[in-house]
Amino acid sequence: MGYAPFNLAGKVVLVTGGNRGIGLGMAKAVAEAGADIVVWGRSASENQAALGVLDTLGVRALAQQVDVADEAAVVGAMAEAATAMGRIDAVFANAGIGLGAPSFSEMTIETWRKVMSVNMEGAFFTCREACKHMVGRAKGGDPGGSIVVTASLAAIDGAARNEAYAAAKGGVITMMKAIAVEHARYGVRANAILPGWIATEMTARSQESEKFNANVISRVPARRWGEPEDFGGIAIYLTSDASSFHSGDTFLIDGGYAIY
Repeated sequence: MGYAPFNLAGKVVLVTGGNRGIGLGMAKAVAEAGADIVVWGRSASENQAALGVLDTLGVRALAQQVDVADEAAVVGAMAEAATAMGRIDAVFANAGIGLGAPSFSEMTIETWRKVMSVNMEGAFFTCREACKHMVGRAKGGDPGGSIVVTASLAAIDGAARNEAYAAAKGGVITMMKAIAVEHARYGVRANAILPGWIATEMTARSQESEKFNANVISRVPARRWGEPEDFGGIAIYLTSDASSFHSGDTFLIDGGYAIY
């Protein structure tokens, strides 16, 4: 008999930015562990492609077209998801964009605000509505829930020419810690995942750069790019009852890059 807490049958998991990259990697893993799944993404075609994958895993799956920077869209979609699926047990605020500048001196307010609108405010809207649902369940006698934000190695390591991205990712970590403290009484925990250099659409240009691979990826002790599938295990753990007493923490998944 397997370790029962990692069986996610009966749980419902919502992943923003869940139609590709790290988000889809996490969505697939929790679905394979038995959880029903909701994915949010801005692209209808990518949502359908993700749904096609998730539908083969024997769980209920729902895809919603949502721009997390749109507060009304997040409020409406969270309510619709909870109604359609019956409950939401874990929410991964994973949606994000990566925009930098030639230098910090040349960074425009437009770039700053666009990054913040998705990476910081989008996570705020998502986590707030998730907490509202989970607190409501707890007050009705059904406590528990897991809030997870996707931050970044950039939040704790100097990210030259990416100050907006770094600031937003640092912001979601401190927001997560405050959520963890405030909501523990409801059985709700909150944690953050910090990816390092991961092979996704966001890093496509760097993946193709011989110089970047030689100067950066060669310094990763694991000697490779991370893959979306590398986030499946942590997603299962943070959704599962095995993490019921684990809150306010940060999980750095970078192949050892930050310590080398």
